[in-house]
Amino acid sequence: MALYNFKKIMVVPTAKDFIDLTLSKTQRKTPTVVHKHYQIHRIRHFYMRKVKFTQQNYHDRLTQILTDFPKLDDIHPFYADLMNVLYDKDHYKLALGQINIAKNLIDNVAKDYVRLMKYGDSLYRCKQLKRAALGRMCTILKRQKQSLEYLEQVRQHLSRLPTIDPNTRTLLLCGYPNVGKSSFINKVTRADVEVQPYAFTTKSLFVGHMDYKYLRWQVVDTPGILDHPLEERNTIEMQAITALAHLRAAVLYVMDPSEQCGHTLSQQLELFNNIRPLFANKPLIVVANKCDVKKISELSEESQKIFADIVAEGIPVIETSTLTEEGVMQVKTEACDRLLAHRVDTKMKGKKVHDVLNRLHLAMPTKRDSKERPPFIPEGAVIHRKAMEIDAPKRKLERDLEMELGDDYTLDLQKYWDLMNAEEKSDKIPEIWEGHNIADFIDPEIMKRLSQLEKEEELREKAGEYDSDEESEDEEMQEIRKLASQIREKRKLKILESKEKDVHGSRLPRTAKKVDRSRLEKEMEDLGLDMTDKDDSHYVQQAQRSRSLVRKRKREASAPPTSRTRSQSASRPPRDQSGIRDAKMMKKAKVMMKNSQKGMNRQGKKGESDRHVFDLKPKHLFAGKRKSGSTSRR
Repeated sequence: MALYNFKKIMVVPTAKDFIDLTLSKTQRKTPTVVHKHYQIHRIRHFYMRKVKFTQQNYHDRLTQILTDFPKLDDIHPFYADLMNVLYDKDHYKLALGQINIAKNLIDNVAKDYVRLMKYGDSLYRCKQLKRAALGRMCTILKRQKQSLEYLEQVRQHLSRLPTIDPNTRTLLLCGYPNVGKSSFINKVTRADVEVQPYAFTTKSLFVGHMDYKYLRWQVVDTPGILDHPLEERNTIEMQAITALAHLRAAVLYVMDPSEQCGHTLSQQLELFNNIRPLFANKPLIVVANKCDVKKISELSEESQKIFADIVAEGIPVIETSTLTEEGVMQVKTEACDRLLAHRVDTKMKGKKVHDVLNRLHLAMPTKRDSKERPPFIPEGAVIHRKAMEIDAPKRKLERDLEMELGDDYTLDLQKYWDLMNAEEKSDKIPEIWEGHNIADFIDPEIMKRLSQLEKEEELREKAGEYDSDEESEDEEMQEIRKLASQIREKRKLKILESKEKDVHGSRLPRTAKKVDRSRLEKEMEDLGLDMTDKDDSHYVQQAQRSRSLVRKRKREASAPPTSRTRSQSASRPPRDQSGIRDAKMMKKAKVMMKNSQKGMNRQGKKGESDRHVFDLKPKHLFAGKRKSGSTSRR
């Protein structure tokens, strides 16, 4: 459960928006018209109400800001120190103090002007007092422009901070930059922290969560720390120091024996000794990461002595590799078990435990004599247990056979059939033969024909017809299997390479990627396939077909345009010529067109293409009496 929820802090508006919001709300929520017959006390009350409403709005909004932002003296020391590192404690307190003073000043201005307005003897004087009051309130708020902007930036950053519970079960990762802290948290938890091959990829605290022994644990990834005095450390490093100082956690100090991080083992040991006071009263484990590159046993004697001295002090050293996941689970279980034991010990040493133990009583029976009383197991239970024990080996499942045989495995369900003659299980039984059901037809001479067939088969076997085929088949199959195993190995390596790239962006499907023919043929030749004379193969034809689909269709050669207009398309005939067979037909069409227009031209009537002006003043809307108030359209 989260200790503080900084995401609920309300948005802090800028000074200009603050003034606009409040004044527009005053205009909307209070009366706006003073009539002639109003007496002076009613006019005073009218303007007093506006001043009081504006003051109350400012007061409520500023109070909301002051209560929403956390007070550094009241929150947990971890968050107080973290906010001091990130936002500067003095600047933060000054900004909140300025807002508090502005709130009090606005209250005093409103109180003073309401008192003056009681003595306003005319509408003009009351109005001027109201203007002065609202103007002074807005001026006070304008002066808080920088404080409000600073608090809005703090609010935005606070809402993005990870939710860290300082009191729950926590594993804390620390060490030099680029030693593999973020890779470790990605393996152990559901977090997705960015991993890059350069220092200070992690610039702030990151939190991941995991389950162990049915309990929820949080793992905190801190930015890298460099070995120099405390006052020289920057904001990024100070976040890690704050977490080490205040969180009750098991500390995992990550070291890189391969020295790929750019720092030697002696430098890493110096940093370890430098920040050792921060590990006081906390379970500590040294994690020797990147053992896939270099193990401790492969180091020089001096480097091995560094780890031997750490082990001699009672601090466990565990070799891990976040690439192969070797030792990662061991570190997790060891750290969690040590932290659980440490938390129980601290609770037992506390004062609260006595109140609980006073209510509990554990009864321990005392021995009445020295006689041995072993546990009694009834004879029937022993016989039943022996009857259940089977000496026969365990039956192999289909899954076990598949793992053993690999490519040679084929699923055969007929072997489980329950037949009189077990040898007949693998026989193939046809149901229909030449369009007839074989159950309806039984050949009386079938046994005779079977004996003839068997003799023929014996002669063929003696001639060696089957032996030569089998041998050639076996050699070919062996080559195919060898190639298939090589292709599988290559595929596994490619999958591992693509996983190591860890591309977070959108991934194209295989169909969208272009596979180069030369590259494909080279890879297949490396595997031992003959790739010569493959122009007629399927993949070449597919590539040619896909290219032909992409290419633009060429325009067919058309006759030169007869029309003089440039805008007319060269590939399409004019509309008056389309669908006309020859010049004779065209002439006839023109004559028909002229004849159809004759009648309309003679009468001078409107055609369908003529412009039509509608009646702008229809009689039914404008005739009759006009009643009072009909002129105003509003």
